[in-house]
Amino acid sequence: MTHVVEKASSPKLPTNPDSPGGKSTTQASPVQATTQEKKGVGYPSSAPGNEGGSPYAYIVTNQSLLNLYDGVRLLDTLAERIHLTPSTLINVSVVGPAVTFRVQPNKHNLTASGVADKAVAEKNFLESETGLKILHSGVGEKNEGSALPVLSRVRDGTRWVFLTLVGVACVGGILVGALTIACLRNHANNLASGKLGLVPEAGSATLFEYQDLCRQHMAAKSLFSRVEGATDTSRVSSVSSQFSDAAQPSPSSHSSTPSWCEEPAQSNMDISTGHMILAYMEDHLKNKDRLLKEWEALCSYQAEPSTVSMAQNENNMKKNRCPGSVPYDHSRVKLKAEINPSRTDYINASTIIEHDPRMPAYIATQGPLSHTISDFWQMVWENGCTVIVMMTALVEDGEKQCDRYWPDEGSSLYHIYEVNLVSEHIWCNDFLVRSFYLKNVQTQETRTLTQFHFLSWPAQGIPNSTRPLLDFRRKVNKCYRGRSCPIIVHCSDGTGRTGTYILIDMVLNRMAKGVKEIDIAATLEHIRDQRPGMVRTKDQFEFALTAVAEEVNAILKALPQ
Repeated sequence: MTHVVEKASSPKLPTNPDSPGGKSTTQASPVQATTQEKKGVGYPSSAPGNEGGSPYAYIVTNQSLLNLYDGVRLLDTLAERIHLTPSTLINVSVVGPAVTFRVQPNKHNLTASGVADKAVAEKNFLESETGLKILHSGVGEKNEGSALPVLSRVRDGTRWVFLTLVGVACVGGILVGALTIACLRNHANNLASGKLGLVPEAGSATLFEYQDLCRQHMAAKSLFSRVEGATDTSRVSSVSSQFSDAAQPSPSSHSSTPSWCEEPAQSNMDISTGHMILAYMEDHLKNKDRLLKEWEALCSYQAEPSTVSMAQNENNMKKNRCPGSVPYDHSRVKLKAEINPSRTDYINASTIIEHDPRMPAYIATQGPLSHTISDFWQMVWENGCTVIVMMTALVEDGEKQCDRYWPDEGSSLYHIYEVNLVSEHIWCNDFLVRSFYLKNVQTQETRTLTQFHFLSWPAQGIPNSTRPLLDFRRKVNKCYRGRSCPIIVHCSDGTGRTGTYILIDMVLNRMAKGVKEIDIAATLEHIRDQRPGMVRTKDQFEFALTAVAEEVNAILKALPQ
């Protein structure tokens, strides 16, 4: 769900007009949440003269300093519960114990007041889902100041409550100031990393904010993990212990330097072949006219066969994130329809064969939609996959790219597949690794798998450097080594970044096996024979050429001279 996070201002919550000085005279019950609304405030979003276009709704929790991650998660849960569209709740801000937001016009005709009422009605559900206690909800006016929302029900004569809230406001102001300074210091890094949208549905939250949340989360769980590990080490283990090449940094490390060996993997490529390939690649990159002509030829290439009738079937269209990015009939992944909840075998995913048609090397697929997550895990299970490569953020520039298909923590059940998040490790600024424990609740079988999530590909364009992606690829292949199942690769639509990663990996794997004639354009045509639109832009194609050239150069340096 997409939110626009606003930090510069917050709504001023209403006070009781019947009490002297505007102070209220009653106390909210700590057991039952109540809705507070100032008379005359609940006007529609288009009311003239209302600063900001509509009143602000707020939900006050028991957290003295609610963080952005928990606030957004609370709104996500509420929106899903009351069937609002992803873009309805906007201008989200977390101030002190409250999360505040505005409500856009929607098909249910819910105003800010209506959503606040719904928060009260769904109090028990929201508390069970988020772990937060909801004390109050209501609406208020836009205020250009940055004061914290103040609880509007205070027992008459209990000044200490008011003073406590003022103290919270002061602490909040200090924290906001500290955060501003920290953001300024990290401005250069933020520009490089971009707003990658890793906080669920929060388009404006930066990568570093999300990393801090993850580090806090991992630090909080570390003690529990040590205790649990003593009794269940076969089930719960950290990614770092499973895949590390050397000593790993702790989850709290801010290092952007990869912690594994930077030398390329062992290769059978001989020196003369390597130099020939490198010269060919460098000539391609220097000769822009040649590169342009080659790309134009690729754009005119037509695969045969190229029918996509199943993807365009009326019953399957709703399962496609982008109507123009769908699988061919002859290479689509087929699910077992008798197990699927919708009794269909369709999923927007394609098998990509390298050389053996009986053993696909990859499955290229779109980022799951909210209603295709169970289909995704069915595909993972039925194809025996153990590695997932994710090439997109959940939200980029305020636009949803992929729905979260794994639990924030603990486990979630998707149809008959129970997914348990075992560990989440930030290896560096460029990617993180999650380990999952997957269970088929019908058969009681269990498996483990790993997701590698690349963070440094911007919403538009290509990465500034090929090095992070090449390091990322080495880590993926180190985990995958020796397995015969396909690697699942996805971005948003399953073509641009997905195709670029598969192209680079396939070419470099062929080189590592000693193949002496490498034609990247022909390799891309081979990939496009199996899924349309793979590698969307000329920049992505040029990025693939550059990555191959740099890896070949690194391999040559590592070979005995």
